[in-house]
Amino acid sequence: MAASDEHDTRPRVMAIFAHPDDADFLCSGAIARFVASGYRAQYVLATSGDKGSDDYSATPAQLAETREAEQLAAAHVLGIEEVTFLRHPDGEVEVNLPFRRELALVIRQGRPDVVLTFDPWQRYQIHPDHRAVGQTALDAVAAARDHMYYPEQLSDELREHRVHNVYFFATDDPNYYVDITSTIDQKIEALRCHASQIRTEGLEERIRTRARQAGLVAGVEYAEAFHYLPMMQPPALMRHPAW
Repeated sequence: MAASDEHDTRPRVMAIFAHPDDADFLCSGAIARFVASGYRAQYVLATSGDKGSDDYSATPAQLAETREAEQLAAAHVLGIEEVTFLRHPDGEVEVNLPFRRELALVIRQGRPDVVLTFDPWQRYQIHPDHRAVGQTALDAVAAARDHMYYPEQLSDELREHRVHNVYFFATDDPNYYVDITSTIDQKIEALRCHASQIRTEGLEERIRTRARQAGLVAGVEYAEAFHYLPMMQPPALMRHPAW
């Protein structure tokens, strides 16, 4: 089903991130909660992770193919219905107007009520793709809502779109926590799909330990932390300190 299918009236959540496995580490428990609550979920990846390997025998094209397949498998575990690969070169994503225009189009096509992405103000984030995706995704949220931005994208079938809520993951300033106690098993299973990237020995305990730490703040068993940015509505299906 296309993300623009006007007959699908479910609310929509979109995660915009840099590489396969980013979102599964950082927000997949929350995404699974949205899906369980009746949302239609979409993943949008800036790159296919074509440089993320210590294997000297692998080529970027081979690695990208492997990692896209892993991401599709993980998305299936989580109930995500659409995965969009923009296929920018890994490590070369930049904050610029062409990328903003591209993400604005993706938002207008996908029409998400909720967007999750990297916190662009996270301190000491060393990966340039993470910084660039978070900043440009937020810029695109602003551009997508105004018909005077990129009017060439608009038609009778495609209109400007206003996102209701934005949640930043990988944040230094969490102000919302999502209770993922009911979905942490899905999160772990999704992460196991990324076999080319993740050491599976001890994975479950590492993920549970991190989620347990966030859960202590939220007063639940397991949680994921976000910074909620008010847009036009109260937080979607979330509450403080934990959804």
